[in-house]
Amino acid sequence: MHFHDTEDSQYHRTLRQAAPEMVEAFGAFDAAVFGTEGALDARTKELIAIAVAATTQCPYCMDAHVTAAKKAGATEPEVAEAVMVASALRAGGALTHGWLALKQYDQP
Repeated sequence: MHFHDTEDSQYHRTLRQAAPEMVEAFGAFDAAVFGTEGALDARTKELIAIAVAATTQCPYCMDAHVTAAKKAGATEPEVAEAVMVASALRAGGALTHGWLALKQYDQP
């Protein structure tokens, strides 16, 4: 079994049947965030989403947001840079969590 398969979206129907109000609320929230332009345009929102998807390691999010970013006019170098920004933050998070290991080591 592969973890990520584009056919997995069929399970959204099951989720919607099991928790319809919550799925509807999530859909409305997602539409409010991505469906309208506010202070950020669609291209910028999608580049942020790609960076977050890289950090959270969500392959479904990556599929959806790279496609949307391309439609919104994002370039391949912009997508690559968004991923590298996320990579730097993830690495930085590991580094600063390492401080906690050293802090704990110093405890009696």
